Amino acid sequence: MVSNKVQRFLNSWKEGVIAIGKVYVNGGDYKKYAQEFISSHYAFSTEKVLFKPTFTKTKIFRNAQDEALSYFVKGDCEEDHGFALKPWEAITLKELNTIEENELIVAMGTLSFKPINLDQTTLVAFTFLLIDIDNALKIKVHHSSPVL
Repeated sequence: MVSNKVQRFLNSWKEGVIAIGKVYVNGGDYKKYAQEFISSHYAFSTEKVLFKPTFTKTKIFRNAQDEALSYFVKGDCEEDHGFALKPWEAITLKELNTIEENELIVAMGTLSFKPINLDQTTLVAFTFLLIDIDNALKIKVHHSSPVL
């Protein structure tokens, strides 16, 4: 059984990725919004974080906050195209498996990403290791890859 806290976190993460794209399309400060999203969903400010984004080939891991920002909104890494800038119309949780033991929370599943104005979707498998920091879940390990 998935706890409400984990479900709320995953919903917030999905909504945050979609919102970054909306801010971008509407000409807002999407980089600032993305920085706030990363700060509220990833543990970079207090912990070491391991991040393997979905679509990477040259620089596989983004284990620093500025590297994660680059992946989401096209920054310093040449291969980054701004994953959150697609923009996405919907992100749907298709499958979810969790382990919650003591201080350990792992969420593993699949998400379907649907771009705005396109019928195609991209299915992504993900694993998040979540930790509780000041009564808020944050990602300590993020691994995702496309399901082919």
